[in-house]
Amino acid sequence: MASVTKATTYDAANSMREDLSNIIYDISPTTTPLMSNIGRDTADNTYFEWQTDVLAAASSSNAVVEGADAGNADFVETVRSANYAQISNKIVSVSGTSQAVNMAGMRSLLAYETAKKAKELKRDMEATITANQAANAGSTSVARVTAGLPAWLRTNVVANGATAPTVSGSSGNGYPNAAWTNLDPTNAAQDLTETMLKTAIKEAWSEGSEVSVFMVGPHNKTVASGFAGLAEQRVTYNQVKPLKIIAAADVYLSDFGEVAIVANRFQPENFAFVLDPEYASVSYLRPFQTLDIGKTGDSTKKELVVEYGLRVKTEKAHAVIANLTVA
Repeated sequence: MASVTKATTYDAANSMREDLSNIIYDISPTTTPLMSNIGRDTADNTYFEWQTDVLAAASSSNAVVEGADAGNADFVETVRSANYAQISNKIVSVSGTSQAVNMAGMRSLLAYETAKKAKELKRDMEATITANQAANAGSTSVARVTAGLPAWLRTNVVANGATAPTVSGSSGNGYPNAAWTNLDPTNAAQDLTETMLKTAIKEAWSEGSEVSVFMVGPHNKTVASGFAGLAEQRVTYNQVKPLKIIAAADVYLSDFGEVAIVANRFQPENFAFVLDPEYASVSYLRPFQTLDIGKTGDSTKKELVVEYGLRVKTEKAHAVIANLTVA
């Protein structure tokens, strides 16, 4: 039988339109658990301060003789804590031509890049405020640095051989001027255990904290998922509409209340934080801004900038487990 001549897609390749999806897929994580759980407030200077205080220890011998003179008052001065505001930025620059052409998956390249850089900036902030870094005043040639969460935590600690941070002044005053040291590999790291978590929660609770969050990196989230104190989570659901997941955190039933175990992709894996979110916040000297940079040619340039610092209102409200194995 004679073959029939026919056109195929191989023969008509030049005539076919390309199939380019109008969606750009991006799997990069953008959740910021610490920033989302703690508060937000403002700062009025690059070096911002606040005061902390504690009550006197409870006494079972507070008994006085009838008719006795009032005597002298006890006075304990408040502690002044401080941190520096750090500037973080992202730059967007696109050519005039790229703005004119029809781009797939976006209204304009400038709008798409601006939104993308905003997400990157938020991720940078989360990594910064969870970093084991001391504060730095900076200079005309050195950037200011805000102290990250680990550098604040020095009272309620499960150190595992590491050395706790210090502050710049005496009697607890000042800003964190030295972060944790003697971490792995200079000192043998330890596997996270439920005993460590119980100790950290107990120490923070004894100081007066109502801890509610246990924040860990991805590896130690899998370790914590095996703790015996995890609450069994069962839901009776008989409605027609789909069930919504309300939270992505396990609940740990400690001796001092329920604690949510929250995974954080951006925190150092060798630290685990026991937190009372009421006593921490991100303080903004300048909130998120998008600045138009003067044109110097056929392109549009913008700068996304934010100036912020971590305010740990009282470090005794939190606890840290340091020097943990990371895998």
